[in-house]
Amino acid sequence: MTEADRPVENKPLFGNPWIFIRGVPSMQFLPPEGPAEVAFAGRSNVGKSSLINALTGHKGLARTSNTPGRTQELNYFVPDGYSGEGSDLPPMALVDMPGYGYAQAPKAQVDAWTKLVFDYLRGRATLKRVYVLIDSRHGLKKNDEEVLALLDKAAVSYQIVLTKTDKIKAGAVPHLMADTTQRILKRPAAFPEVIATSSEKGEGLDALRAAILASIKP
Repeated sequence: MTEADRPVENKPLFGNPWIFIRGVPSMQFLPPEGPAEVAFAGRSNVGKSSLINALTGHKGLARTSNTPGRTQELNYFVPDGYSGEGSDLPPMALVDMPGYGYAQAPKAQVDAWTKLVFDYLRGRATLKRVYVLIDSRHGLKKNDEEVLALLDKAAVSYQIVLTKTDKIKAGAVPHLMADTTQRILKRPAAFPEVIATSSEKGEGLDALRAAILASIKP
């Protein structure tokens, strides 16, 4: 049984409201390590914010914009209803990472984003998995491959999530999934299953929720 095929036991976690708790511009502002974390990475304009909003059922949770490069911090989201004090901690946190590959951003800004992301990946013991989002219309690009190589080197578990599958022909999705799976087979930190999603149509969201829950289990 694959993670995507497991029973979807996500209603208590994903069926309740989520909240934004913190934007992290540098490592010193990270929340204390505690709950398991899963992070979302991807090229600018790949649809990270839309996917996070769709996953949590909260349209305004993560900021969406037609301007690439809008996310410049590590943005933390958690289920609502926990004080964060003592043992009353949320079961997990979603982390929206700065988008990469936005050529028009100033070099100093890109360098700052890059350092923040690299430091986070190397030093966060509670990070359980990174979900690397790939636009279905474009597939894996050179800068995606560079990020995968970084994750391999840092020994951080990651899984590929195809986004915007509603923008390509339905018959092309299985072929793209198979091709992407083949291209990551020899990558040491890659989880071997690719998930196809459409935030607009709601496709693949239950499979992704199930994968997230499986990744944070002790």
